[in-house]
Amino acid sequence: MADLVIPVSLRKTSLNDTHRLHKAKMVDFGGWHMPVQYEGLVAEHTAVRERVGLFDVSHMGDIQLRGPNSLKAVQKLLMNDASKLQIGQAHYSAMLYEDGTFVDDVVLHKLGENDFLIVINAGTREKDVQWVRKVLGGMSGVHVTDVSDYYTQLAIQGPKAMATLQKLTGVDLAAIKNYWFTWGTVCGCHNTLIARTGYTGEDGFEIYVPADEPTSSRVWGEVLAAGAEFGIVPCGLGSRNTLRLEAAMALYGHEISDKINVLEAGLGRYCKLDKGTDFVGREALQKIVDAGGPTRQLVGLEMLDRGIARDGYPVLSLDGAAGLNRIGEITSGSPAPTLRKNIALAYVPAEYAAVGTEVGVEVRGAPVRAVVVPTPFYKRARTSVPVITAPLS
Repeated sequence: MADLVIPVSLRKTSLNDTHRLHKAKMVDFGGWHMPVQYEGLVAEHTAVRERVGLFDVSHMGDIQLRGPNSLKAVQKLLMNDASKLQIGQAHYSAMLYEDGTFVDDVVLHKLGENDFLIVINAGTREKDVQWVRKVLGGMSGVHVTDVSDYYTQLAIQGPKAMATLQKLTGVDLAAIKNYWFTWGTVCGCHNTLIARTGYTGEDGFEIYVPADEPTSSRVWGEVLAAGAEFGIVPCGLGSRNTLRLEAAMALYGHEISDKINVLEAGLGRYCKLDKGTDFVGREALQKIVDAGGPTRQLVGLEMLDRGIARDGYPVLSLDGAAGLNRIGEITSGSPAPTLRKNIALAYVPAEYAAVGTEVGVEVRGAPVRAVVVPTPFYKRARTSVPVITAPLS
């Protein structure tokens, strides 16, 4: 098999041999040799929505900030308000450039009073670490450590995620609220960080175990064995992408980048301009707010005609007297297995962002009709029974 020959330049997680042994299709993802699918994208997607799936997300990065000024450092570095976090709580945030565009989006965990963990994206690892050291370089009382390679990070996601993981730990998982975490023994690994977080739109947990290959492969196997009665399947990045798209979660390099600011991306609710401390990018974003807001917006699209809106396809106006005009671009697009529709996220001028607005998407040189719909496209019920959002008429 061609994918068994790993380019020297690609990085590998501790589970690389395990993935290939079990016939995963491997691809280059942000410089990492990662599984894109095992059984198949749709089967893996459906398993997570209806049962439970297991992902290797060890390619994600981790930066730890410790010291008496660690909160001050986080408040300067990130846009959300970390002063409101309790020990054992996490929240979504982002590191920004001076113009309010994204260095990266992150999840911040408060490990202790003077101890924070920032989870960063795989493809931006080195850039992010350099940025953190640059921004905080002159600040005393904070120690920056790149701990990315210390852990294997596994994501157990789906309605049966808790039942699966509970068989492997004495920690009461039901007591962990969404975006909270704790420590405990999992599969014999002591002091494992157990977080009720994920990137699929489903309930689930992410665990951090030692990154050595024997431990990683053993834990991977034990999770699959524990979830066997629930129909667990190993999942690749292909289904992780369609799951997050249905949930309208941003992906770096697509919905967010160094060319897109926070307000355009619709993430202003996580950006605390009034938190009382300055942070990188705040001044530029405040100017945008004072000027009346962003001139373009990220919207959800549902295809009305046959055709799939793929990443990078032009978005067209349908109301111009001069005919079709390019007004935007698809950032992410795909068939949605749960919804059985073709959906997409796209940037369009603010005047085209209202729900119900019809636009065109250029698919293989021809315009295909689409309509702006509410996001997320999919939202799980509190009972963990999959719910399909109703289409707009």
